[in-house]
Amino acid sequence: MSRQVEIENTYAEAFRSIYAQVLITARDQFWLNQAVNACTGHASSTIMCDCEAGLDHYLEESETPDGRPGAVVQFHVPRFLKNRERHLEKVLLSRLSQNVLTCPTAKVFNHLQSEKYFRLGKKIAYFGDGHQFRDVRDNEEVWVIPIMGGEFTLSRRFGYQDGIMGGNLWFMGFTQDAAIDAARAAALAADATPGVITTFPGGVASSASKAGSKYSFLIASTYEKFCPTLRETLGTESGVPKEVNSIMEIIINGHDLDTVARATYNALDATVELNGLARITAGNYGGRLGKSFIYLRPDLQNSTEVA
Repeated sequence: MSRQVEIENTYAEAFRSIYAQVLITARDQFWLNQAVNACTGHASSTIMCDCEAGLDHYLEESETPDGRPGAVVQFHVPRFLKNRERHLEKVLLSRLSQNVLTCPTAKVFNHLQSEKYFRLGKKIAYFGDGHQFRDVRDNEEVWVIPIMGGEFTLSRRFGYQDGIMGGNLWFMGFTQDAAIDAARAAALAADATPGVITTFPGGVASSASKAGSKYSFLIASTYEKFCPTLRETLGTESGVPKEVNSIMEIIINGHDLDTVARATYNALDATVELNGLARITAGNYGGRLGKSFIYLRPDLQNSTEVA
């Protein structure tokens, strides 16, 4: 018999990003998935990756410019980066050219109408070595690059704008299996919310991190306070309840705070009655990481954001 899982009266501490959103199409679902998986690879966390990227949603053939299967993909970088625009442009330049251009039958279109944009198509088109040209294909202004497989087309401009990174939930399980199953169910519910991505493998992270380390060369390290195997070693400094043996996390990035909050509440609805969970909570750092707060118990708060 299911029971109501305790949801801690706390908040997930998110932070601002800038992000781009593209539409990839291909001949069929197999090649579409290959392009999506390749261009979003090694993009779980900006701690050691150049960006955080993931699949937002798929589109039917009737919804894409060229009448083929499509996938909408987001790429996020933290807004606090010093050269964030240049960094995001470099992310797109490398990932779209190396992972989408190379994928058989793939095309890529801008999927974010914004006043701010990169003239990315022209830069990638230089691969054509002087044989590239501009055209209108599928009612879209594109660059066309001759390649051995035929032609590769991509939009001339790719928009970007402010977004949100770092929305999160933690699932404290009596067993590892219970924690994993709950986090996976939460990730699926979040992913079903339009406008968000979950970036870790299967949407789940088993290794939440804290900022800093005892080692000067590390910018982040294991969050030892919440490692179940360190509960006895840390004693009163441990944050792991005695009945909890595993904690899994999901991270949610998206268009804006309201969208990420909506995905968070959808994830809570999907897991609040699951067996095997002791508690659902979230990671926060007293406002040191970001100023966008998503309260897990909004009925007890007046706002979802601190200015």
